[in-house]
Parts: sequence; C-alpha cells; structure tokens
Amino acid sequence: MAQIAAHPEAALIASEVFDNGICSLLSRLVPEGGEATAPLPVNLRLWADDARVLLRLLPDGCLDRLFLLFPDPWPKLRHAKRRFIHPAALPLLGRVLKPGAEWRVASDDATCQAWVGEVMAAQSLFHAPPPATARPPDWPPTRYEAKALREGRAPLYWTFTRR
Repeated sequence: MAQIAAHPEAALIASEVFDNGICSLLSRLVPEGGEATAPLPVNLRLWADDARVLLRLLPDGCLDRLFLLFPDPWPKLRHAKRRFIHPAALPLLGRVLKPGAEWRVASDDATCQAWVGEVMAAQSLFHAPPPATARPPDWPPTRYEAKALREGRAPLYWTFTRR
C-alpha cells in the first residue's frame, strides 16, 4: 500500500505464491463488499504464483527496483534450492534488473541473514554492501517487520545494486 501511494507513476507488480498473502493485500485495497467490482489501483498488477516464473517471462532490463521483504526462512538445508536468494537465481535477477537498479532485501531470521550474506558475497552481478540494522527512511514498514521487532528479532536491510 505504501509503495502504491508513494509511487503513483510507477508500474508495480505484487507477487505472492500463497493465497493468504494475496487475500491480505486485497483486503487492504478493496473496500468491504466491493470484491467483485472495485478496481485495483491503476499502477498495480498481481501475480499469484512463484515470482521466479514471472521473472523468466519478463524482458531483459525491464525492472528499476525489486523487493524481497521478510521471506519465509526455509531453514532446512534441503530447502536451500527453493530460496529466492540462490546462486542459480541470481543470473535471472541480473537479467531483468536494469544496470543501477536496486534489489532490496530484508529479513529477521538469522539463518536467512547468514544465507544472504554468504550468497551475495560470492557473486559479481550486484554491488553488495553490508546490510543496515535500521530500516532505511524510504522503506515502508511491514507487518512482518513489526512482528519481528515485537518478538525481539533484529531485522537486517540490504540494498543491492545491479552492476
């Protein structure tokens, strides 16, 4: 919602593989009782599937910014290949992001934080400075961030720039 309001000129795609996530977003965008007729914001499109599928369909260098905010941590090692931040997925992200585009990532999970640091330290597609420990001012807060802070988990915030 905050991105829609802050950037009415930008075309936005919200991708969520879980129905509950899409329903939660729609409940904030569509007035009660207007589910069948109320329009979505004109600058928003929804993708109710794995974002990697969408990224494969997009043309080269078409994205200015990408967000991955508080993904499920997938803590088991066998789940690593399913993670969005994975050495095999980085070329796909590099292909769709314009040179100089930002990829913003946030996580409060220690396993995920270590994984992001490890994967991004071993790649050359993105400038990867150390993460911030406080949410940058132009990042809107999320429900997951609020829950993490309430429960005493310390989020990290990365801004990777496509080389």
